[in-house]
This record gives sequence, structure tokens and C-alpha cells, in this order.
Amino acid sequence: MDVALREVEDSDLPVFFAQMNDPAAIRMAAFTAEDPADRARFDAHWARISHDPVIIQRTVVDGSGRILGHVGVFGPPEEREVTYWIGRAHWGRGVATAALREVLAVEPHRPLRARAAADNAGSVRVLEKCGFVVTGTGRGFANARGEEIDEVTLLLPR
Repeated sequence: MDVALREVEDSDLPVFFAQMNDPAAIRMAAFTAEDPADRARFDAHWARISHDPVIIQRTVVDGSGRILGHVGVFGPPEEREVTYWIGRAHWGRGVATAALREVLAVEPHRPLRARAAADNAGSVRVLEKCGFVVTGTGRGFANARGEEIDEVTLLLPR
């Protein structure tokens, strides 16, 4: 799918909030905010990251400008990590892969890290298509599931 990245605008946030409150998407992502429905916390988070020059955050749009989700890179130089959230209505169409490839072209720093719930095969597949390799497994607390779950860590080497 043909996607583009643009700077995040305040008017994007209601769409992100709705996408990030889809119960099926929350369960799949697993590692979410403690309470995804807390709009004040959501707004505070976006206000903070929008003013952090180290964080790259972009809105993912299609050819008509429709918001499909968001993608970003965050963290200190030695621990830069990618993140993305694509609205469930757009899953299975190559959107996440295309968006991640676009943000990787903007972020020159390597290595980059990622993590995903071990049972989130779609997200792991997206990361691998973009050159990430699984480097380990572990367990982490998944707010969306209220328990520790298996996770994989991935690395995009230099």
C-alpha cells in the first residue's frame, strides 16, 4: 500500500485515541498504557513527546490524506526503539511495513530496537520485513492483558 508520513498535527490526536482504544487492537499490542481510555493521560503523553526533539513521531496517511496510524522512534542514542500503531481497519494491507520503512529512512541511527508480544505474529513479521532480527525473548507485564506475557526483542543492526 502507498503511504506517506507527515508531522503529527493536533487534529490527528482524536483519530489516534480512537484507534488506540479498539479492544482487539489493544489486546494484540499488549504493551499499552495502563488505562488506554484515560484521555487526559493520553493528551499529556502526546504533549510531552511532541516537544521532545529526540523523538521522531509521524502520522501515517494514505494517498487521500486519511489517517491510518502513527509511527515513531524514541529513546537515547544507545537504545533507540521504534514504535507504531496502525488502526485495525488497515491491518493486513502492508501499511505498517510501508510506514516503518519510511520512518527508518528518516532515522539514520543504528542499531534500532523493537519489542513485541510473542504472539503478535503480524507485528513481528512487519519488523522482520524491515530488516529487524529477533535477538531474544523474555517476559514483560502487558497492561492490556493484566499479566506477564512472553515478548520478543528485535534489533535492526548497523
